[in-house]
Amino acid sequence: MIHFAWPWMLLCLPLPWLAQHLLPPAKPQGGALYLPFAATVSSDCETGLRANSRWRVMLFVLVWILLVGASTRPQWLGEPQAVPTTGRSLMMAVDTSGSMATQDMAGGASRLQVVQAVGGDFIRHRTGDQVGLILFGTRPYLQAPLTADLNTVGQFLNESVIGVAGPQTAIGDAIGLGIKRLQAHRAQAGSKGVMVLILLTDGGNDAGLMDPIQAAKMAVSMGLKIYTIGVGAVVQQGIFGNGGNTDLDEPTLQSIAQITGGAYFRAADSNGLRDVYAQIDKIEPASGQPQWYRPSSEWFAWPLGLALLLSVLVVLTRERA
Repeated sequence: MIHFAWPWMLLCLPLPWLAQHLLPPAKPQGGALYLPFAATVSSDCETGLRANSRWRVMLFVLVWILLVGASTRPQWLGEPQAVPTTGRSLMMAVDTSGSMATQDMAGGASRLQVVQAVGGDFIRHRTGDQVGLILFGTRPYLQAPLTADLNTVGQFLNESVIGVAGPQTAIGDAIGLGIKRLQAHRAQAGSKGVMVLILLTDGGNDAGLMDPIQAAKMAVSMGLKIYTIGVGAVVQQGIFGNGGNTDLDEPTLQSIAQITGGAYFRAADSNGLRDVYAQIDKIEPASGQPQWYRPSSEWFAWPLGLALLLSVLVVLTRERA
């Protein structure tokens, strides 16, 4: 539908008529600066309208109407669209160290493959949130900054490969990078929304400069809540030794979650990881009250351009007169 952003500009339509009938005519004054072309302009104003045909007067009127119409800023408004929002900033930190290639999940899939499949679905259902992605190994790297483009974040997760950030596991540094990026986003956006970090790993902290517990305490001071997820098959005791993930440092992950007011989850297979994300969805719901907006496109250029063309035509006809 057509919408006029500044309809009050229509009050300018009668200005030329009011100026002609209400303002007194200019009186000649002595000592004025003489301009050679002033007499021509004056003569054209006094006799030009009588000498030229009536259509030229209509051209002036049409140009003025077009100019006033352009000044009202005509717009075309599209259909209303709902944009759900929560103001929540959610950063995912995913372990891509060498141990994530272990194929101990259901169906013979590697740990990272299960995280990519299940985590991608989780990301794409966080409508209304700003979601980012950190990949960490020996060092953490920001793979996707906080954005509402959830499909792109999910694609970056799906394209991650084992060892891209190094073979070891720097949990503390990953938390530190998450704090840094979330704080920078909050400062840039000028908001005080909820900040959440979901850290997923299959090991213990064996690299990096920052201790995970100290990083968790720093997160508390910044208002960041951390949910930790341990992945890998559950350890089984037997006469032939231990089976499953024996490298997972569950006490540290539990402490990180407890310190920051989050929660620790254990995922031994794809169904378990899917249940974990479902629980996080309940604790930190994504969909909030929708905000409505209507996409618009400006149309003022069309009457303005037509007024310009008609003005050129008026000038040309005056030169020929």
